Amino acid sequence: MDQYNSTELIVRDDIMAKALELAALISTSSEVEFYQKSEKQINTNEHVQGLINIIKKKQKEIVAFESFRNQKMVDKIEAEIVLLQEELDQIPIVSEFQQSQSDINYLLQLVMGVVRDTVAQKIEVEAGTVDEDEKLDTAVIDGFGV
Repeated sequence: MDQYNSTELIVRDDIMAKALELAALISTSSEVEFYQKSEKQINTNEHVQGLINIIKKKQKEIVAFESFRNQKMVDKIEAEIVLLQEELDQIPIVSEFQQSQSDINYLLQLVMGVVRDTVAQKIEVEAGTVDEDEKLDTAVIDGFGV
């Protein structure tokens, strides 16, 4: 049996092909389609983009005031950002976008869980089918360096 260390990760072509096929299926899911639609709406909404740009500007201001060690201004700007973020979060397309991100993340976690559990179950089943005589034979063979 071939052995590889963690720096020599080798993926069989058939496994990679199935992974790409699964990725293509996921990319056509309703969750991904809704995410793309929501993202487009957010990117073209002037009010949303304006709030995002103001928040980014204020984040840069915080970095500047932190370098000047002006905690009072940092606190003031952080409070302003909180209010802007709350305003942003109240916009329906923003909350829909955030929900779509969460849905896609859940879908990906679900798929990963199924793969993980299926592999783990397969390993347990195969490990559990070895009878005691086979274990002894293997131990004897291993003892002779075979």
